[in-house]
Amino acid sequence: MTNECHPPREWRKISLTQTTSKKLDASHFSTATRTVVGEVDRVSAAVQSPAWVRAGGLLLKAPAVFTIGTGRSGLALQMAAMRFMHLGLPTHVVGEVTAPAIGAGDVLVAASGSGSTARVVRAAQTARDQDANVIALTTNPDSALAKIATEVLVIPAADKQDFDGNASVQYAGSLFEQSVLLTTDALFHTLWQSSGSQARELWRLHANLE
Repeated sequence: MTNECHPPREWRKISLTQTTSKKLDASHFSTATRTVVGEVDRVSAAVQSPAWVRAGGLLLKAPAVFTIGTGRSGLALQMAAMRFMHLGLPTHVVGEVTAPAIGAGDVLVAASGSGSTARVVRAAQTARDQDANVIALTTNPDSALAKIATEVLVIPAADKQDFDGNASVQYAGSLFEQSVLLTTDALFHTLWQSSGSQARELWRLHANLE
């Protein structure tokens, strides 16, 4: 039986080809680029800097830093984890086989657009139970994740079920995921510049088994 919500892959491919090949031109890409950049710029301008500065302080004091997120949010946090490591912070991605137990004083950086992703919320609660701090990145300051967190970093973007395009015209949680990457990069840059370290010093920790 064919699932009406998920038509066969072959049908979807043919349908997509038929509906786009006659309409696409270079102007569509240019417009899309301006849309994406404009939305990210709007979100970045609305981010509350003091909360991010406090979060940076928690990271610098932590014996170890952990990150968790699912899907594209998780991928964005993996990039953040790499930069935290370049700062010399002992950093682990939850779920990797070498990630140790979280303990008192450690920090879990957790991303969930809705703030209700079950795996992320469970991990945050476990972290708090172990007297670790939780930094939550979410669109929803009243969410389950936010209520658990030590510090809530609100990213005023759309979550993945904003089907009406009220917060973003982009698909699903794209704006949130993009913003997670850019805001954590901005946090890294702030911490790096404040440290006085030179780029060559950070480069010593760059992967050499690539």
